[in-house]
Amino acid sequence: MLITSLLTWFWAGSGILLILLILLHSPKGDGMGGLAASGSSMFTSASSAEATLNRVTWTVLAVFLSLGIILSAGWLK
Repeated sequence: MLITSLLTWFWAGSGILLILLILLHSPKGDGMGGLAASGSSMFTSASSAEATLNRVTWTVLAVFLSLGIILSAGWLK
C-alpha cells in the first residue's frame, strides 16, 4: 500500500506540473481560423526554449498518463 500511496502523490504532482507547463506555452496563432489564412506560418521552426518546453511537456504527459493507467488498473494490489 505504501507504493500505491507514493505513486498517487507522484501522479498528482505530475498533473499539477503538467498544468503549469501547458500554461507556459506561448499561443501559436489564431486557432482554426488561422489555418486557412496562412498555411506557411504553421511550419516555422520553434526556438530552442520552446522545443525544450515541448519535450518536457510531452515527457510529463507520458508519465501522468502511464501512472493514471497503472493506478486505475489496480496492478499494484
